[in-house]
Amino acid sequence: MLLLNTLRNEKANVLAGLAKRQVPDAEATIDRIIALDDRRKAVQTSTDSLLAERNKLSGEIGKLMKAGKREEGNAMRDSVNAIKEEIAKGEEELDTVKTELEDLLLTLPNVPHDLVPAGVTEEDNEVFLPYNGELPTLPEGAKPHWELADEYGIFDLELGVKTTGAGFPVFTGQGARLARGLVNYFLDRNTAAGYTEFQPPLLVNEATARATGQLPDKEGQMYHINGNGDDFYLIPTAEVPLTNLYRDVILEEKDFPVKITGYTPCFRREAGSYGAHVRGLNRVHQFDKVEIVQIAHPEKSYELLDEMVAHVGKLLDELGLPFRILRLCGGDLGFTSAMTYDFEVWSAAQQRWLEVSSVSCFETFQSNRLKLRYRAEKGTELAHTLNGSALALPRIIAALLENNQTEEGVTLPEVLHGYLGMTKLQKVV
Repeated sequence: MLLLNTLRNEKANVLAGLAKRQVPDAEATIDRIIALDDRRKAVQTSTDSLLAERNKLSGEIGKLMKAGKREEGNAMRDSVNAIKEEIAKGEEELDTVKTELEDLLLTLPNVPHDLVPAGVTEEDNEVFLPYNGELPTLPEGAKPHWELADEYGIFDLELGVKTTGAGFPVFTGQGARLARGLVNYFLDRNTAAGYTEFQPPLLVNEATARATGQLPDKEGQMYHINGNGDDFYLIPTAEVPLTNLYRDVILEEKDFPVKITGYTPCFRREAGSYGAHVRGLNRVHQFDKVEIVQIAHPEKSYELLDEMVAHVGKLLDELGLPFRILRLCGGDLGFTSAMTYDFEVWSAAQQRWLEVSSVSCFETFQSNRLKLRYRAEKGTELAHTLNGSALALPRIIAALLENNQTEEGVTLPEVLHGYLGMTKLQKVV
């Protein structure tokens, strides 16, 4: 959530940044927010003054009554009752103004970093780091991963439909082993890089989802469990519970950077996702992902963003997957992000790039909602938050299958041999 002082004191810069996102009526919304905040302050000041006057008169009434001046005391009591009515009206208006103010603040996305390119769609994203190597050349008759899945016993979409519905793959045999090995590999690499591993809940409450910006922005993409006294959301990413571990926390400067990682299944409704480009594992409703999160001093956050980008790049290098890095334009940037780098791996059988990771810096946008601060010289200040996928499994598995298929089987990258106890996947049919 954007800071009120930022909207007041840096309005021109905020509007220039929001213009990169094509935010409609941004200036009118900001003006309304400032007007509501002015009204909030005025009502609060008036109410506080009335409260002070009521307390003063109440004390005087007591003195009058003790002195036997009941007539004067009763007259003053009438004045106190009138003041109480005004206080009640003021408190009611204050609640209304605060609610509208917060609701409007929640509609504004984060202001993009100056380096974020302007643009509307993913076609306007900047290729930050192109792939300069040679893309894999596949043998004649090479197949996409959804056809290889049956031959190698990797996953079964029909079993997922049977047990749950479309978009819930069941990994089997070598596929389940591959998924487990990848999770362990990613976690081991993350912890070796200084991240502390957590295993968070898969269900979160509304306050948790709101704190990291999933609500109200992505409400339609989240699975909501509401009934029998429950009111929870299935997590769309481990970022949500991991970052919220530090909600309402005040850190010391010596605590920075806080580095945490965790593996979870993730759940996304992905409404409206149809067509050949989402076949197989390209887009599913449940998938496994390992996440990295950092909480940083504001002066170090973009340095740490570069560090996280390098870390994810190293994982893909070790897996032998051709990848490129995009810097997202304003129109394709996530609601909460100030800057995002997307990693895309090359799918040799599909002949296209597949997104496998987003690494983002949110500056104070999330920490303002989280009330996540640190002690500075002149009081407490908001920390910066960052996160990234390291990595999401479905498209990694798709690319490993497609890029490494041979007549003798699917060759596995060397870094996975110890995790899987084999060097290649063998056909089962």
